[in-house]
Amino acid sequence: MPPRKASNTRLPARRTAARAAKSGPALAPLDLDLVRELSNAAGVSGDEGAVRRLILEAIRPYAAEARVDALGNVLAVKPAARGRQAPRVLVAAHMDEVGLMIVDHDSDGALRFELVGGVNERMLLGKPVWVGPRRLPGVIGAAPVHLVSAERRRAVTRLGQMRIDIGAGSQEAARRQVALGERATFATEFDLLDGVFRGKALDDRLGCAALVALLRGGPYPVTLHAAFTVQEEVGLRGARVAGYALAPDAALALDCTPAQDLPDSRGRENTQYNARLGHGPVVYRADRRAIADHRLVEHLAATAEANGLPYQYRQPGGGGTDAGALQQARAGVPVASVSVPARYLHGPAALARAADAEQTLRLLQLALAGWTASVLKRP
Repeated sequence: MPPRKASNTRLPARRTAARAAKSGPALAPLDLDLVRELSNAAGVSGDEGAVRRLILEAIRPYAAEARVDALGNVLAVKPAARGRQAPRVLVAAHMDEVGLMIVDHDSDGALRFELVGGVNERMLLGKPVWVGPRRLPGVIGAAPVHLVSAERRRAVTRLGQMRIDIGAGSQEAARRQVALGERATFATEFDLLDGVFRGKALDDRLGCAALVALLRGGPYPVTLHAAFTVQEEVGLRGARVAGYALAPDAALALDCTPAQDLPDSRGRENTQYNARLGHGPVVYRADRRAIADHRLVEHLAATAEANGLPYQYRQPGGGGTDAGALQQARAGVPVASVSVPARYLHGPAALARAADAEQTLRLLQLALAGWTASVLKRP
């Protein structure tokens, strides 16, 4: 599916509002150093403290208010450019990543673990990990081929058969180094090469970096409420309480979505792609958790077309974003999701293009800058 480009035939009224944004608020760039720091930080669901500290440091000079709620969400406010009656627009990006939790210590010093969030256990064997707040180096044990029978090589190793090896020589030594409940995350250092990001947790640290840039820019004709949420990967929990507390007029979830343009695509020539790298931000119409409000989808599409930004639609299907919880806050909230496309999400290393991330940020900036009363007007 090719990227969508500017059109002269769709949504003229909202396109006019989007064009007005070009002379409006300041548009801050994506901070690549912050992307690197966020990707390298460990923040498995329920243990997002390292990511939270980076975000608080980054936004405090630019937000009128920044606080941490009872669940651990970072909630920040950027007042509207003028007037107290401005619409309240919430933009959410989740801080947590999928990973592992330590659940037991074996007699030989190996660590038993369970999954946190949606991780494909088949990709775990042999992967290096960081364990606990001290980032102890470990590896998910796999016997070398020399020591494995032909029958064992053909068998699938299940999660319960795997262990994390930190080199401890006994159960007591392992207990001294790692407590039950501590998290482990993939030991992948962020890299940027020829316009391509490679790193862990790009879902959703790219969204977090973009949301920081939204706060650094502006002001907008809306009151911007930024929610850096926790525990998205285990049930959209942070977004549920943030949506209730902030009671916005509309909400946008800023996330990272799997691209289906994978290598080795024989037989896929006739497959309808869900999202592709290099084709710009991905606008959702529906997913497993939410149906996007058509008025917001139209505003996003009109903004992209009026400003010459590529964009693509995510086909309805599985998965979900914080929009699923925000939509049902209090008496209900109009929602939409915008994501950066990336390959190999929820794994040791994802790939995304810097241009897609930058265009996603620009689409959100211009959509906020061009917000008028007509955006949420019922037909």
